[in-house]
Amino acid sequence: MSKVTAMLDAAVAVITDIRSLADSLQLLVDAMAENAPAEKPAVKAAKPKKNAAKETSAEPAPKEEKPLNLEEVRAVLADKSRKGHTAEVKALLTKHGADKLSEIDPAEYAALLADAEVL
Repeated sequence: MSKVTAMLDAAVAVITDIRSLADSLQLLVDAMAENAPAEKPAVKAAKPKKNAAKETSAEPAPKEEKPLNLEEVRAVLADKSRKGHTAEVKALLTKHGADKLSEIDPAEYAALLADAEVL
């Protein structure tokens, strides 16, 4: 293989990586724009309780399955995109009725993640 061919192959790989990075950054920007708070909430430091051991119950509270949120779904899809499945991720979004993740109905998140797991 000539040096020119090797350099061209390397350039194509870099361009592919840059496109993947751009897609991931777009997902991040969309998430930040969608979830930007109107104002920064004040955070108070929690004070430790005295005799905390006495207040804990013997039975742990049952864990409830919390619904998936946009950030969790976005993290999985961004990871798939970084691994070279950008076109497949876009196809999944289209399959679930949107061009962008922020347009997907939250009820579809579980099905979307199930489809993404096979990538």
